[in-house]
Amino acid sequence: MGRYRAPLPRSSPYITRTGFERLSAELKDIWVRRAVVTEHLAAAAAEGDRSENAEYIYRKKELAGLDRRIRYLQKRLPDLTVVDRRADNNQVFFGACVELEKDGGEEMVINIVGADEIDASLNRVSIDSPLAQALLKKTIDDEVTIEVAGKSMTYCVIGISYP
Repeated sequence: MGRYRAPLPRSSPYITRTGFERLSAELKDIWVRRAVVTEHLAAAAAEGDRSENAEYIYRKKELAGLDRRIRYLQKRLPDLTVVDRRADNNQVFFGACVELEKDGGEEMVINIVGADEIDASLNRVSIDSPLAQALLKKTIDDEVTIEVAGKSMTYCVIGISYP
């Protein structure tokens, strides 16, 4: 039995203006951080035996992680399409803040964003998620039903806004 895993489907190349600026700023910050880590790595390497030098091993791993993130951002940023046009407030599209009401009357607000901007603590869901896909082009008072882990969940759209 092999360890092969099929590659994941590519995520949508859409991002909001603020998300794009945040990723660009992260790339600049990582380059600054990389210079500091490289200095510490050189100092640790100068101490002698590298096989038992915890500082050297830690800095090598940290540098590898930074390089991996830099490579990802340098490949991802040019491919992204910034969506900053304001859409009609009567329908759900990319970038919308949607107020939903669950079956039990519980209300929640979600923001539909790109795959690089997902944040559960801020209720930001990817445009590729089943909920966002079901909500696209819906209007106020429309109902949406999705299947999550074998359970059927119904939501009613009670408000749409664009930040």
